[in-house]
Amino acid sequence: MNKKKVKIRYDRILICVVALVVIVLLLVKGVNSLYRVINPRTENVYLASSISKVELYDKEKKKVSETLRGTKATLYVDKTIDDFVKIKVNNDSYYVKQSAVVNKYSNVLLNDKIYVRTMTTLLNGTKIESIVPKGSSLKILGFDKLDKNGNPNKYKVSYNGLEGYISAEYLVDNEEEALKHYDEEGIQKIHAKKSSNFGGKAGELDFYPRKKANFKDNVMPEKVHALYLNGSAIRKVDDYIEIAKGTNINTFIVDIKDDSIAYKSKVSEKYTPTTYKYAISSIENYQKCIQKLKDNGYYVVGRITLFKDKSYAIDNVKDSITDTSGNLYKHNGSYWPSAFSTNVWEYNINLALEAVELFGFNEIQFDYVRFPDGTSIAESAKSINMKNEYGISKIQAIQTFLMYATDLLHEKGVYISADVFGESAHEYVNNYGQYWGAVSNVVDVISAMPYPDHFLAHQYGIEEVVWTNPYKLLYTWCSKYAMKRQAEIPTPAIMRTWIQAYNTTKTPSVIYDSEKIKDQIRAIEDSGATGGHMPWSASSSLTKYKEIIGAL
Repeated sequence: MNKKKVKIRYDRILICVVALVVIVLLLVKGVNSLYRVINPRTENVYLASSISKVELYDKEKKKVSETLRGTKATLYVDKTIDDFVKIKVNNDSYYVKQSAVVNKYSNVLLNDKIYVRTMTTLLNGTKIESIVPKGSSLKILGFDKLDKNGNPNKYKVSYNGLEGYISAEYLVDNEEEALKHYDEEGIQKIHAKKSSNFGGKAGELDFYPRKKANFKDNVMPEKVHALYLNGSAIRKVDDYIEIAKGTNINTFIVDIKDDSIAYKSKVSEKYTPTTYKYAISSIENYQKCIQKLKDNGYYVVGRITLFKDKSYAIDNVKDSITDTSGNLYKHNGSYWPSAFSTNVWEYNINLALEAVELFGFNEIQFDYVRFPDGTSIAESAKSINMKNEYGISKIQAIQTFLMYATDLLHEKGVYISADVFGESAHEYVNNYGQYWGAVSNVVDVISAMPYPDHFLAHQYGIEEVVWTNPYKLLYTWCSKYAMKRQAEIPTPAIMRTWIQAYNTTKTPSVIYDSEKIKDQIRAIEDSGATGGHMPWSASSSLTKYKEIIGAL
């Protein structure tokens, strides 16, 4: 049988193989395309913007809605139209600009620069990296968290090579806005014309409205009726509770630090060993006393003297006021840490925070919130070194410290009050840094100390020696001065006033009994200051308190 020889056509086989491969590839592509329609490729992303909102569009690139910056979304990787990408938010599909999509929550701020509207502090925790002037430009590095409106609570920024956090409250998006003052045709004009050579220019201060604290789980009495206990008196707390029972007393002001510290503070041990060495009580004993006040239902305020602190100055000469030879400057029997020194700020705020943590104070009250008075001659002669590292004015230093302290204490749910001289209610800028509007607009409570025997004998043109008629004196002071200063700012603090609870130190000598206490309280309340009162007796005299308790 003859076999027929078959010739193999390799070219045809190759064509068939290629065709088959193409068919397979097309099938695979089709299957993938179908799969992607059914199960599109996605990624979890966050929506970013230079403002608090992100615009949402339909596929025709028409804006249809908006959502908060920082919102978590699903990105359809393969769904793009020009520079728009498809996303899903809360089960609804939209398109956004590609630049509005980032992979990390920390990258949701698209703006890289921000400006300082209010002189403030650059912080890492309580540590102050720098004071930052109004109008400064800052590089944005990040933020701590976004609020319910998509705005940062604090920005992480870079300033002069330093990094830290600044509250968003003090920052704005452009330099022009940063350089403006609040209500320039109204409030700003009132303050712009006031200045002093050594106190500063009130027009350089900040008077933007501030939100005052109102903590649901820490209710401040609407009207405070208080007794003051110094660091030694608190050890006999049972005696003071006993005389307060059945009276109007609802608050105790208790020393944390005055000339001495009330307990063995770890913060003081770190910053000023001399202070720690001479502490009055142990932590445990002090804590028991404070707890007794709280167990009896009293609102408890911790008092800290700030910038009159002999022991701190001895231990920290570099932070304290000296003469030009470097010797500590003595005023009114004490050395003074400089209110310009941010190290001093840090010490006192860390002490306040420690006391809040250990003892549960409802409020921190700062006294001696000022520079020493009576230094004008020395300053004129340039024989005194105030340690003014940042070249700011005294009133700027005090206001910036109070903003720093208020922000940190409010984070702990605690109120802040500040004591000021009665003189600070006068129209002028004094030379020791207490400008009423700069203080009252920031803190929760302003506590003036208009003790009648601190005034001139015939102050305000009053015919009688003023401390013999405390009603007339304090009504004049409060109605014609303090209340007017309150009206010059947008968010004044509660006025809770110190009253004189000691017999006069001047002649003619006057015994300040219950009637004189009542006169002072009535004068203040008749003037419209209804936040309460606190009797000042430096010794916390139990005898005096027993005599006047019915008037309080």
